[in-house]
Amino acid sequence: MEEIYCFAGNPLDRVSERRRDKEWIASLLADPQSRILPLYDLKPAVPDMLRPALPWQEIAPWRGAIDGGATLIFLGVGEGRAYFAIDASGGDNPDPTPENIDVRTLAPQIPAGEAAILAEARSLIDWHARHRFCAQCGTPTDVSAAGWTRRCTKCRASHYPRSDPVTIMLVVRGERALLGRNKRRPGRRFSCLAGFMEPGETPEESVRREVGEESGIRVGRVKYLAAQPWPFPSTLMMGFLAEGISEEITIDPEELAEARWFDREEIREMVVRAASGEDDPEQLSLPQPLAIAHHLCRRWSNRLDEI
Repeated sequence: MEEIYCFAGNPLDRVSERRRDKEWIASLLADPQSRILPLYDLKPAVPDMLRPALPWQEIAPWRGAIDGGATLIFLGVGEGRAYFAIDASGGDNPDPTPENIDVRTLAPQIPAGEAAILAEARSLIDWHARHRFCAQCGTPTDVSAAGWTRRCTKCRASHYPRSDPVTIMLVVRGERALLGRNKRRPGRRFSCLAGFMEPGETPEESVRREVGEESGIRVGRVKYLAAQPWPFPSTLMMGFLAEGISEEITIDPEELAEARWFDREEIREMVVRAASGEDDPEQLSLPQPLAIAHHLCRRWSNRLDEI
């Protein structure tokens, strides 16, 4: 059975063929069954973190913000109602009690489908905030297609949200695997090597190039395992196992502070610590289960996947 990692498994029907139907969208906004998710600086205001859930609200209280031009996203339809998200940044929270919770903190504590919807909302609202001007002529752009397009008011160019492809890979050689530590990571936290794909290369070519650039290790076979949407701001993490065909490590100091080969048992122990939430800066650690890197290490260290 295919595993669903955090931010994947969105249950909504995005109904992309009707996003430009303004009358239909207006009817959904007028429907009292529809719900809206406000994000304040890309964070939801959660009423009770003892019972964490997405804070869906009725749309009526948000009509003023919608009519005033706040960025509005049609997320999709599910269980007989429509769902929207709105950029509430700079506006007053109608309920001053809830705390705005970072997506990384909230996502592991809510059902997978809700985390995926939250990722969709965060990525799109962030994209609009970053793309207010036309990349072709520099003129301000308007939101259209229910939040899925920006349209230039001068040259009429259309601009669409995108996901940037990233390859993330666990390089294995016999009973050992290669992990690296980024300068920005605290303590002794290691992870899989990763990097953005470049134009004109396949994912497999990206794996080999990135591993070579960052660690000096040459890669043979490459095996795709799984993918994860990553809404920080909007990437698609494509996970691979890669066969290391050399052993001597030469790190790129601009990319990594350190890279090492770890025994399978060492990685299995790191997986257990990360899954338990241990955060001892003196111990070797991995990303928590929120990230696909954790699952690449978990699956290989438990012999669920081999190159």
